[in-house]
Amino acid sequence: MSQDTPYIFDATTLTFDQLVIQNSYLKPVLVDFWAEWCAPCKVLMPLLKQIAEDYQGELLLAKVDCDAEQDIVARFGIRSLPTVVLFKDGQPVDGFTGAQPESAIRALLEPHVQMPPPAAADPLVQAQELFAEGRIADAEAVLKALLGEDNSNAAALILYARCLAERGELLEAQTVLDAVKGDEHKAALAGARAQLTFLREAANLPDVADLKTRLAKDPQDDEAAHQLAIQQLSRQQYEAALEGLLRLFIRNRSYAEGLAHKTLLQVFDLLGNDHPLVTTYRRKLFAALY
Repeated sequence: MSQDTPYIFDATTLTFDQLVIQNSYLKPVLVDFWAEWCAPCKVLMPLLKQIAEDYQGELLLAKVDCDAEQDIVARFGIRSLPTVVLFKDGQPVDGFTGAQPESAIRALLEPHVQMPPPAAADPLVQAQELFAEGRIADAEAVLKALLGEDNSNAAALILYARCLAERGELLEAQTVLDAVKGDEHKAALAGARAQLTFLREAANLPDVADLKTRLAKDPQDDEAAHQLAIQQLSRQQYEAALEGLLRLFIRNRSYAEGLAHKTLLQVFDLLGNDHPLVTTYRRKLFAALY
């Protein structure tokens, strides 16, 4: 017996009762009666295989080569190909002849076969998506459960530290980051540390309104420009911060020993190389440098 997967297989005269009739008491079995010379059979078979794969073992697919298995053809009175019959509890319960669209086949199966539940989402991916949406408390809850099972998961620890930092728990966030071992997540770790740095700095700076007033009076106030960018970064206003830092760099690249350039690089760490803002502002920074 050749076998595609545990739930897609060939059935012969010798194995039909075991593989189809007996199995159908456990799971519905779809039987595809086909032949090598039958062009519609060749169109239909990949579709049936895909449908069986989608059911992840809740539906079995048996293939019967009618040229080789004339006894089965005679037993079930198969007159045209392709013919597809659904067996359940030892009996044929539904079927069709000729090639059919996928929607019709799925509609036929729906009353008889239960679709498996969708696979559970990776909790780390789920937490990352929640964090990106600003749902910090929800992300933190997912991460706590994940870390309860494996407290050495570096990616989860880093994201958990970022959640703590967003809530203002800066010391606790630093402690969590200090527990991360190895270099595998070097970029994410650099980003989390940059976030902590910006939040710490922002806590000791004048508020945004005061800084904007200073800049309105004196657009060349480099200190106010840099401090405003830090405040914006602490509030996740990344584009505004990057634009302000780039303008400061172009205007006075030597301000505070190249602080604007250093801060731009920290923001790139924070957002990660794949972030569209990083792509844009790396290009702008390169143009300004050269």
